[in-house]
Amino acid sequence: MKKLLILQMRPEDATANSEFEAILRVSGLNPSETDRFRLEQEIPKLHLEDYYAIIAGGSPFDVSTPEAEKTPVQLRIEAFFTTLFDRILPADFPFLGCCSGNGLLGKYCGAPISGTYSEPISSVAITLTPEGKKDPLLSGLSNRFEALVGHKEACDAPPGGAVLLASSPTCPVQMFRLGKHVYATQFHPEADAEEFILRIHTYKDYGYFRPEEADALITAVRHTDTPVPKEILRRFVEAYKPA
Repeated sequence: MKKLLILQMRPEDATANSEFEAILRVSGLNPSETDRFRLEQEIPKLHLEDYYAIIAGGSPFDVSTPEAEKTPVQLRIEAFFTTLFDRILPADFPFLGCCSGNGLLGKYCGAPISGTYSEPISSVAITLTPEGKKDPLLSGLSNRFEALVGHKEACDAPPGGAVLLASSPTCPVQMFRLGKHVYATQFHPEADAEEFILRIHTYKDYGYFRPEEADALITAVRHTDTPVPKEILRRFVEAYKPA
């Protein structure tokens, strides 16, 4: 039986494990139905025929960091994704890149990536585009919904050939699609309030916000509910999971 491939890039055990558990919880899968790789620890040799889809999570790395300032770990991860995209884009292989996965895919496809549309850790209002309303993962969902975000960089514009599916006032490229089956979200479809509270504690010195703002951010997100992003992730898995 083919599995879901989950690619992670978080060096911290607590946030990596929490992200993995969130993906399982939202998708309804159990660990035996997935293969999980933490790319900061191991670069795998993948056999795509073993999988029905791929989800790539977030990370503290920024693809817009000057090359000379990137760590060897980040450079290895980016090289891995370049090779992966060389394979999955021509095949239109089902892929969902979340936050860092979005930046990696956008950069690969030539989208300008910068801090122009960064968003602090918060809940923001996402609006579907006309094309988004027709997309299989989004059709029938609310045209406007809340999602959890927190990123220092974003696509300034969609990659060439991409279909823009969702936007927000503070970040125009919140979700796009390439081909029929390759997706990326700037927001976090797996995350809930507890997940983000853990990330606030973990990343308070990483430049996403001023450390003294941590308590206020925790208060702001504590009661956030984001059912639509979770439904998007669930639909992605269900669309490709073998019957």
